[in-house]
Amino acid sequence: MAKVAFIGLGVMGFPMAGHLREKGGHDVTVYNRTASKAAEWAKKYGGQTGATPAEAAKDAEFVFTCVGNDDDLRSVTIADTGVLAGMKPGSILIDNTTASAEVARELEAAAKAKGVGFIDAPVSGGQAGAENGVLTVMCGGDPATFERARPVIDAYARMVGLMGPAGAGQLTKMMNQICIAGVVQGLAEAIHFGKQSGLDIENVIEVISKGAAGSWQMENRYKTMNAGKYDFGFAVDWMRKDLDIVLTEARRNGAKLPLTALVDQFYGDVQAMGGNRWDTSSLLARLDKK
Repeated sequence: MAKVAFIGLGVMGFPMAGHLREKGGHDVTVYNRTASKAAEWAKKYGGQTGATPAEAAKDAEFVFTCVGNDDDLRSVTIADTGVLAGMKPGSILIDNTTASAEVARELEAAAKAKGVGFIDAPVSGGQAGAENGVLTVMCGGDPATFERARPVIDAYARMVGLMGPAGAGQLTKMMNQICIAGVVQGLAEAIHFGKQSGLDIENVIEVISKGAAGSWQMENRYKTMNAGKYDFGFAVDWMRKDLDIVLTEARRNGAKLPLTALVDQFYGDVQAMGGNRWDTSSLLARLDKK
C-alpha cells in the first residue's frame, strides 16, 4: 500500500484512479479541475480530494497525471499550484497523458530539479481498457525509477513496458496511433468494398479475421461499423489530437508519414459530418456517405 495522488478524472483517469484504490489497495487522493467530479470519485471509492494539484500531491509517494494536452499537463505539474510544488524529494511523477515527447523531457528536467523521479506513461486500450484495468502502458524514464513505479502502475494495466529514456513512452504511443490509423482506414475500405459488391460482411469477416488480415480493430469494430453505429469509444477529436502530435514529431525527426497524414485529413472529413465524438471506426461513414 502506497500513498498516491491522481490528477485528472476524465473517462480514462476516473476508472484508473479507482483501480489504484480498489485493486492496488492504495491510499488515493484525487484532484480534478471540476471539483464535483473529484467529490463523485471520492464518494464512490472512499478516497480523499485535494483543492489543488499541489495539495493532492502533498506527501504522496506516487503522483499520476492524466489530462488533455501539453498545456493542460504543464498547468497541473509545473505551475505554482502544480504537483511539483507539493511533491517531496524521492517521490515519483507518472504521467499517463498522451502528449508530446518534448513536454515529457521538459517535465523530467523539472522533476529532477525537485529531487523527484519521472516516468512518461501514455496508455492504450481506450475507455473500456481503463474501466477493466487492462491498459497497455508505454513508459519512458530511468530504469530504477520505472522498477519502483511498475508495481503501482500494474493496478490498471495488462502490459507495462519501459521503452527507453524520458519521452520514449510518448514516441511509442505515437507509433501505436500510426498503426491504428492505417488499420482502421484499411478496414473501413474493405467493409465499404464488400458492401458495394453485395457480399455478406459477417460471413466475410468471420473468414478473413482468422487469416493474415486479422486485427484487434477487425475483431472488435467490424459489427458496429457494418451497422453504422459510432456513438461510443475513442472519439475522432481525440484521435486528431494524437495524430497532430504524431505529425508534429515527424516534422521534427524527418519521418515520412504519408498515410498517417492522409487519414488525419479523412478524420477531418468525419468532423465536418458532425462526427467529432464518434468512435475512430467512423472512417467508414465517410465512405458510405451518399
